[in-house]
Amino acid sequence: MKYFKPLIILFLQLFNFYSFSQSAIEETRNGNVKPNIIIIFADDLGYGDLSCYGHPTIETPNLDKMANEGQKWTSFYAAASVCTPSRAGLITGRYPIRSGMCGEKSRVLFPNSTGGIPESEITIAEQLKKAGYATAAIGKWHLGHQTSYLPTNNGFDSYFGIPYSNDMDRENAEGLSNKEIFWTPDIKYFNVPLIKGDKEIERPAYQHTLTKRYNEKAVAFIKKNKKKPFFLYLAHNLPHVPLFASSEFINKSKRGIYGDVVQEIDFGVGEIIKTLKELNIDKNTLVVFTSDNGPWLSYRELGGSAGLLRDGKGTTWEGGMRVPGIFWWPGKLKPGIVTNIGSTMDLFSTASSLAKIDLPNDRKIDGVDLSPDLFGLGTAARNEMIYYRGQKIFAARKGAYKLHYVTQTSYVKDAKKTVYKKPILFNLDVDPSETNNIANENPKIIEEINKMVALHKSGIIYVKDQLAERVFD
Repeated sequence: MKYFKPLIILFLQLFNFYSFSQSAIEETRNGNVKPNIIIIFADDLGYGDLSCYGHPTIETPNLDKMANEGQKWTSFYAAASVCTPSRAGLITGRYPIRSGMCGEKSRVLFPNSTGGIPESEITIAEQLKKAGYATAAIGKWHLGHQTSYLPTNNGFDSYFGIPYSNDMDRENAEGLSNKEIFWTPDIKYFNVPLIKGDKEIERPAYQHTLTKRYNEKAVAFIKKNKKKPFFLYLAHNLPHVPLFASSEFINKSKRGIYGDVVQEIDFGVGEIIKTLKELNIDKNTLVVFTSDNGPWLSYRELGGSAGLLRDGKGTTWEGGMRVPGIFWWPGKLKPGIVTNIGSTMDLFSTASSLAKIDLPNDRKIDGVDLSPDLFGLGTAARNEMIYYRGQKIFAARKGAYKLHYVTQTSYVKDAKKTVYKKPILFNLDVDPSETNNIANENPKIIEEINKMVALHKSGIIYVKDQLAERVFD
């Protein structure tokens, strides 16, 4: 009898949580109140760069608290391992090969590129506008800098940020080595414009205070739109090199300037959460924090860490595309660690579901609705991931197993490329570091993944490569 009472209590707790979760999802999907949605997107932040993902010297208390109160995903993927295609995947919910936002000649857009996100694509902002959302993009865009490609012409009511990577528009650095430019950076070396709406307001952007200003703009947008549903896309241009931090954060981290930069981003996350609580809208706001790809390892201490994962940015090894994924929504999410597969592409479908908007039926949407995982009511439909490098498939994952057809090391010039006559296979649940090739023992699994990839390829319609055309003097 003495064991019976604890069992009853446990049963009631489980029943109450299930009932609460059911109520939460039904209220969200069927009620009149649409949730606010905030996506915070870091640049080149590695899987191992937050203390809640195991970094020993970078302190990220606000993100750690988000992960503790919400969900920490351990198999969360960017759509690509470099900036432009990764951002296209998040914004459209589609593999970038479908929009032409990945290329072989150029892997990202540059200041002299003429292309950008096609007008025919439906962005997550345009999707949420259908449900009456106020929308804002703050930070790095990198989906085209010509006026027609900017956020304000792609569903966002406002924009404040830089149009491409913060290391571009290189000037005033003639005769300097790469080490001198990046290890002792000066904003005069990088003539990157700061844009408000579609107008240039500062050049070069004063990068020492960009993170601080992005956070202030984010808080201001939230306060302005507290009485209606809003979507905020806050895309930091850091910790991509060159690294700059405001005076309050310089020399605060044992990890050096890289740690300073990450800790300032973490502080801004804390300010956003604090604002949501002060306005009493935290329980109606989903906040997602993730990264566009893995760390840029060739920059050594100026780049981040993929933790136990192999390699980094620019590669289709796990360190290039598996990234932190933190979801926070007090009173709604089932807190805990989620080991199921998720992707930044899924944010389009998930946001559409939460806002009660039908997905477009005239195109393939690769993202899935993550609500079952978020609310603890089951497992989302994603069980696979295709790893593109440019326009080519280098690897594919199905369940626990990942098959590599081609590998190429970090995002550096003349990176070694290996094309396998017999693909190599890893069980990522057992071997996330991809060190133990088990291809010989698993021919049936290889056959299944090959069929999955063939089916995916059969649905690809190749469109114009938006990254190929550049104007040279």
